[in-house]
Amino acid sequence: MTVLQLADDGEAADLAAFLSRLLHYDRAAAVRLQAAGTALAVFGRPPSFEVLAIRAVRLAKPYENGLDVTLDVTVSAGELLDGIEESAATAVVPAAVTGPPWAGVLPPRGGWAAVAGLPAADSLRSMVASVVAEFRSRTESLAPELRTRTELDRIGRDIWSRTVADTGLPVRAVHAAQALGFLRGGDPVLLSCGAWLRLRTAFGSVAVRRAGVGALGISVR
Repeated sequence: MTVLQLADDGEAADLAAFLSRLLHYDRAAAVRLQAAGTALAVFGRPPSFEVLAIRAVRLAKPYENGLDVTLDVTVSAGELLDGIEESAATAVVPAAVTGPPWAGVLPPRGGWAAVAGLPAADSLRSMVASVVAEFRSRTESLAPELRTRTELDRIGRDIWSRTVADTGLPVRAVHAAQALGFLRGGDPVLLSCGAWLRLRTAFGSVAVRRAGVGALGISVR
């Protein structure tokens, strides 16, 4: 049994909150864990947003497990959440699972460059509130016989595929950052690497493919 020693109870609480939010959107959610040194990266994909969410967690000491000095495994998000002991700042790594397709590929580790033009955090939060209200208004105005899944999806695509200013970042990525608890505190940073955009905040990141390049074509690791 592998037990991760997290830096403190705050890191444990933040990881638990992130996993809980993922499970809210998918009760069978899986996460991919990568640990090396004193850093743990947790990757998830909430299906409602079509983005990759990344939560960085600090470890109390460099990861090591016998002869292994790195950890790279896909596990059940629910089982990982159950194995977190906040008061002790520990997390039990559950048995590996056969992960969904996205878990086999991840965004690049390095080579990211800053992208200009991203509005401040307050403006992004206001934008999310505005488009959520627009979605609600447009769907509620539909006649009952027209309120089909197809029509709701069409409205959703129209709204969430819009881009933020001239950055190319889809609105759904900002909505995901807000829903996952990332879009708080200071202003986020937008980064670019190849076909990827990454919205990074102090609480986590959301990565997404640029429009027109495909949904999840990423480098295999």
